[in-house]
Amino acid sequence: MQYRRFGKTGLELPVISCGCMRFQHSWTDTEPVPGESQRNVEACVHRALELGITHFETARGYGTSEYQLGKILPTLKRSDIVVQSKVGPDKDVKKFIANFEKSMALLQTDYIDLFAFHGVNDDASLESTLVCMDQALRWKRAGRIRHIGFSTHGPTDVILETIRTGAFEYVNLHWYYIFQDNWPAVQEAARRDMGVLIISPNDKGGMLYSPPAKLTELCAPLHPMVFNGLFCLSHPEVHTLSCGVSRPDDFTLHLETVEKLDRVHEWIDPILERLEDAMMDVFGKEWVETWQRGLPEWHETPGGINIPAILRLRNLALAFDMIEYGKMRYNLLGNGGSWFPGTKAENLDRHDLSKCLRYSPHAKKIPAALADAHALLVGEEVRRLQEE
Repeated sequence: MQYRRFGKTGLELPVISCGCMRFQHSWTDTEPVPGESQRNVEACVHRALELGITHFETARGYGTSEYQLGKILPTLKRSDIVVQSKVGPDKDVKKFIANFEKSMALLQTDYIDLFAFHGVNDDASLESTLVCMDQALRWKRAGRIRHIGFSTHGPTDVILETIRTGAFEYVNLHWYYIFQDNWPAVQEAARRDMGVLIISPNDKGGMLYSPPAKLTELCAPLHPMVFNGLFCLSHPEVHTLSCGVSRPDDFTLHLETVEKLDRVHEWIDPILERLEDAMMDVFGKEWVETWQRGLPEWHETPGGINIPAILRLRNLALAFDMIEYGKMRYNLLGNGGSWFPGTKAENLDRHDLSKCLRYSPHAKKIPAALADAHALLVGEEVRRLQEE
């Protein structure tokens, strides 16, 4: 395992962290946990430690995850591991306190190494976070939490605003090969010596545990998951990837990522070139280089259509055959709240998009592209996992 200093926290984190959402038994934290499920969690934790993965990342919203992790934590040498949990902010500080206390009780630990405000996705959640900050600082002074950060699925401007408050020591955010929009936030965090943890590089990063044949071919000889991990970690501003596992052997590909890290550019540079060429072959250079230019935010669009997200999913589906991933994300639109806002590109004939697209060099092409994306990706509605 390799380790990186997690910004101003001073913690040495493994470049692969154990995300604890996917090994939980249930999204309902009051549901009894079968012995088989708990034995699997314990096997995952012990396998992680065998590999030098000492950072375990969970959240109040992850169903039985905190309870199941808490059953094994008292059996481990606490000073050898880094425990992170996340609690959503609330404008009612008493509710925030109650949720934190529940986390602590379930985890059966006296302190959390890394505490994060969960889901700082918009101005309202940032406001609630700042309301709750005094309480978090009291817990820090009392030694119940060691370091304070935030997790976010929000737009870059909200992430930058949150970072620039100067109140946080680290950030959990989305940034990986297929979604690089948050790079300015990663850079700002680095300037402020904040730790940077990448959320869901394998699931939201493209359902890479089940990649389409074309993407697999383009990433050869690496598995797409290994390529994406190396892409992220090739940037020193990134310190660790939260890799959710559901069974012990899920760590195998992540270990390959670490083994190849010392020669990272020898591995990824040819793949980056092939991926770019594949995108160019389908769309042409002008579209690839300028498709995002001048696009409106979802709340600036008639009907709340999330044009940037939809066009990105279409790009990936047509260039890399990432259709199943596109369907998973596209059909969440309308149900994703602040975690994935906006709506699908349906009933386009009812909306005049000319005004909101007036700054796009592709204004005339985009309505047809949106209609094409809808026809390609629409399917059964998807509901958001409880609180990713």
